[in-house]
Amino acid sequence: MRNSGANPRMRCSQLQVGDEREQVVVENLSRTQIVQYAGASGDFNPIHHDEKFAIETAGYPSVFAHGMLSMGLTGKLLTDWLGDGVLREFGVRFVGQVWPGDTLTALGTVKSIETDGATGVVEIELVTRNQNGRPVIQGDARAALPS
Repeated sequence: MRNSGANPRMRCSQLQVGDEREQVVVENLSRTQIVQYAGASGDFNPIHHDEKFAIETAGYPSVFAHGMLSMGLTGKLLTDWLGDGVLREFGVRFVGQVWPGDTLTALGTVKSIETDGATGVVEIELVTRNQNGRPVIQGDARAALPS
């Protein structure tokens, strides 16, 4: 593998096109977790932490999570499944808001596997849904794994 810091959990030979992995990536997302993310990211937009602003000024029913927090939680599925340091691409579209109290479940589906010698590339399609089954994230990732 090109990245000597990689710690793969899987080999390409252990995966097949169509394989799926589903994982709850957060249960009952708390306002504290949203504020902690704001501090870690430096994104202090008040729609994410100021209830009065979110409702009265911005017109939302409440504060809501940062899109990048939802993306990061989705990424937990990938690292838990495939390993650390193996992602080469990871992109998403934010298709729904994530509210305090939401439980998110991510699903990854193997779309393709290409091997060339000792290394292979696995393409994963992603969707993360809330507890009502509504998608909040759609995307894809590519990971470099040993063959």
